Amino acid sequence: MKKQDTLLRLRKFRVDEFKRRMGTLDGMKSDLEKKLADLEESVARERQRAGDTDIGRLAFPSFLKSIDVRREKLRETLKDIERERVSCQNELTDAYQDLKALEFAQEQQEKRLVEIEARRAQSRLDEMALVRHLRKHALRSA
Repeated sequence: MKKQDTLLRLRKFRVDEFKRRMGTLDGMKSDLEKKLADLEESVARERQRAGDTDIGRLAFPSFLKSIDVRREKLRETLKDIERERVSCQNELTDAYQDLKALEFAQEQQEKRLVEIEARRAQSRLDEMALVRHLRKHALRSA
């Protein structure tokens, strides 16, 4: 029984670990999406400022190229995180199914033990009743 308890705790820990990992990945994803939105705001502000001066108009294209590189890196990172998230989700699903299968098996084992104990108790009661009945008939016959 202790081995099953250990396995059950291990499966629960595994499910919890995947849930924590999913939470971390979701946090990273939202953080990167926020950075992308901030980058877009930054481009809009710089575009407005660049129109004000000649130097700004000359420097803006190089600024835009660096922003495009940064934006592309952020999008690649988002794709990587999404792939890892999908993988983690699949692993979480598998771990959860393992946990539920083990819990179901343990419940079935407990039911069988209860049924066995009930049969033993009933058998003892039947035996006592039979002995009592035989004694009663033995006394009547004597």
